[in-house]
Amino acid sequence: MSTLCRQSPINAEIIPEHIRSLILDMDGVLWKGHEPIGDLPAIFRRIRDRGLRYAFVTNNGTKTPDQYVDRLARFGVETEHRQILTSSIAAARLLKARFPRGGPVFAVGEIGLMTALREKGFVPLAPEEAEAACAVVMAIDRQINFDKMCRAALLVGRGLPFYACNPDKSFPTARGRIPGAGAWISVIVVTTGIEPIVAGKPSPVLIEMARRRLGTEKQATLVVGDRLETDIAAGQAAGCPVAQVLSGVSSREEGRLWLPKIELVAEDLASLLR
Repeated sequence: MSTLCRQSPINAEIIPEHIRSLILDMDGVLWKGHEPIGDLPAIFRRIRDRGLRYAFVTNNGTKTPDQYVDRLARFGVETEHRQILTSSIAAARLLKARFPRGGPVFAVGEIGLMTALREKGFVPLAPEEAEAACAVVMAIDRQINFDKMCRAALLVGRGLPFYACNPDKSFPTARGRIPGAGAWISVIVVTTGIEPIVAGKPSPVLIEMARRRLGTEKQATLVVGDRLETDIAAGQAAGCPVAQVLSGVSSREEGRLWLPKIELVAEDLASLLR
């Protein structure tokens, strides 16, 4: 049991003094679609005033860290490239562990995934070149089409290693929930009967990467997210205390029923910092 669990009641809305760093999800915690959740500049002033370190960990791997730095800056939040980790970065790291020399891969995704792969020595192939791939990796792709899905299914069915950036079936926007990477990945799973290796949350890979960069012990690192089956599950798998915010996908009632128990539950990020 974590120190936070011993010292804090379930459903409290305060961060205990022994917490030294925060690992923050973004979609559903900082914003919904293009709309910020709360006064982000004021929220991060409070974080800095408390002397808390922080990193951002997101299953949304569509953007590069530099693009997320720019987006946060537009919301009035200053951050650095190394403070941002995405599921695309985690997927590229897992592929590198399996294929140390890099190589050609068939990647279904956007610039965030393609950039992360190239930085690790992989060459994303066009659909017409897919037969040369050594692995298949999938993320959300807003240019998805039937040809890409067919080629991915055929390669996975032939036995190529199959990686998924994240299993999120949806993600929150100001208009409501829209399909996430997991919705498309499930098509390949249903077609082939083969489950992917998941790089992003609920795997603890991203949380561990962020915690090492922050330099804090597990019990002093609070993981904050809105989605139980990814954010909260990943934090718990990494052995960190967790906080659910109700500004995104999962409800208070769903959080109450979740096991293992969640240490902190709050309406939003600002509520955790009162």
